[in-house]
Amino acid sequence: MTVSPSFLRRHLPHWQPGSRDIFITWRLYGSLPAHMLHPTKGLSGGKAFLRADQYLDRAGCGPTWLKDPRLPEMILDTLHYSAANLRLYDLQSYVIMSNHVHILIHPHSPLARITRSVKYFTATKANQLLERKGHRFWQDESFDHWVRTPGEFSRIASYIGRNPVSAGLVQNPEDWPWSSARK
Repeated sequence: MTVSPSFLRRHLPHWQPGSRDIFITWRLYGSLPAHMLHPTKGLSGGKAFLRADQYLDRAGCGPTWLKDPRLPEMILDTLHYSAANLRLYDLQSYVIMSNHVHILIHPHSPLARITRSVKYFTATKANQLLERKGHRFWQDESFDHWVRTPGEFSRIASYIGRNPVSAGLVQNPEDWPWSSARK
């Protein structure tokens, strides 16, 4: 299925240039304090993302609900179900950290439908598991970046796989249980 190009602006711009691979990151609500929302003035989009993501990896403040193994297992099941059964995308690479998720996908549906479906279902289920009915789970906004070249695809996939290593959680990407590197 071919996805038509689209653009949506909320707090961040969201481009979907047709059926191109897309790197998406979303985080737990409250995991990025207000002083980190705009600490990147003067930096390019990629450098600003890396600075914020390095901060997230440290998980020094805010919720870290994804440390509860039930939650990353449920999220992983949802990612695979959304790919295999709903055919929203082809799941290329992923990692589930303590307070955020990275995925690299080839979309078969509009980006807004993909993020809304995955985030809504996982937020509802996670709040049930945590007995937090009626509370926000995910931050409203997601970061997305469409992949422009095969080299960029490789760099992003490597970045995703190495995320738990960079955060000091494991020595090898294959050791993190909620990563496509574990295969």
